[in-house]
Amino acid sequence: MTRTVRFRTPSARIWAALAGGCLVAATAGCSGDSGGAENGGSHDDSGSQQHSHRVSHSGALQPPEAAQGAVTYDPAAAAAGAQLSVSAQESGGATAVELTATGLSPDRGYAVHAHTDPCGATGDAAGPHFQHRVDPAATPQQSSTDPAYANPDNEIWLELRTDPTGAGQASTTVPFVFSERAPASVVLHEEPTTAAAPGEAGSAGGRVACLTVPFE
Repeated sequence: MTRTVRFRTPSARIWAALAGGCLVAATAGCSGDSGGAENGGSHDDSGSQQHSHRVSHSGALQPPEAAQGAVTYDPAAAAAGAQLSVSAQESGGATAVELTATGLSPDRGYAVHAHTDPCGATGDAAGPHFQHRVDPAATPQQSSTDPAYANPDNEIWLELRTDPTGAGQASTTVPFVFSERAPASVVLHEEPTTAAAPGEAGSAGGRVACLTVPFE
């Protein structure tokens, strides 16, 4: 089972408009209800430049045949039942991404990246790493290997390290926000960190688990 929570913080202009509406309607009473998504409305991403946009999503890992957006491909490295939670907060032209985990293997590292597609029956279903500026030389068969594109400022890299109980937390902030494109999943890799020597693209090994995350 997975769960998604989305938040939008209205801009100062919107708060001012709401306050004005309350004053005009003061003699008749004002409920303070803005008619937003919490009351059955929908989000309008066209105003994203005036909003702080937050997404929070979580899921418990299950084998591919039983999974609903949270998948383990290697139960020895990422056991069924392990819980993953991802949040993303856009503000001021940057995006802060945080991952928390419980129930993973104790005292080990996982290189974690945001990927372009949702999780599927195999690790490959999540597609390549999400890139803010897409490497024009990359193809569906050959992921980006150019460090000008495959780097932690143009992709989303998280270095997760678990404690003796299998719990851990990792976070990063990237200098961009999601506009017409956004990642669709977060993948845990078998290597403990994303190996990247100066001037080289990072590599992280096989895919051991995946959480579908609707970043948009």
